[in-house]
Amino acid sequence: MSPDADAATERSALRPGLPLLYIRSRDLPRTAAALACVVLLAAWAADWIEDRPDFDHTARVPVLVLAPLLASAAIGTSLYAAADELDRTAVHRWWPRRLLHLLALTGPAAVALALAVPGHPEAFGAPGMVRNVLGATGVAAGSAALIGARLSWLPMTVYGGSVYLAAPRTPGGAAAVWAWPMQPGPQTAAWVVASAAYLAGATLLAVRGPRPERG
Repeated sequence: MSPDADAATERSALRPGLPLLYIRSRDLPRTAAALACVVLLAAWAADWIEDRPDFDHTARVPVLVLAPLLASAAIGTSLYAAADELDRTAVHRWWPRRLLHLLALTGPAAVALALAVPGHPEAFGAPGMVRNVLGATGVAAGSAALIGARLSWLPMTVYGGSVYLAAPRTPGGAAAVWAWPMQPGPQTAAWVVASAAYLAGATLLAVRGPRPERG
């Protein structure tokens, strides 16, 4: 083998693989650390609420709303690409990587946050947390495709805050559709809306990618 071929082989061996480059470019270790902090905070808050003398299951609602908002914000902003023009001109198809990126963060976040909120599943427990993580992350993913990853947290934060203030305390009815983050776990309509939001957001992100941003 010629010296040039040996040098080329050595450079190829030292060059980081595409998955590692992708992980570095999206700063996914920092995102994972942020999600871990959200899970720990949610577990502490749920435990503190449960230990209060006047505890009832509706007291978990702030945790079920706020924790998915924080998780979806971390996931949404991780979709930012500092050199998106390189991504768009690459020969590799990017939609599988975008989809895998989203799924690889959503799944563990939903499971960990569900475990952080023990209690009756028919009330405001693990199923409601999983649903809210899916719905909030779907909105963040769609927002990343439409307005950019760095602002992807904003639409769901505004919506979630508005719903928290305006939703009726009695679950069900029309509120199960427009106030799905505030519903107990078994509400079918709330699950349909949250699942549709995740499917739509993931599809939009996979097809279009995050909106290009300057700076």
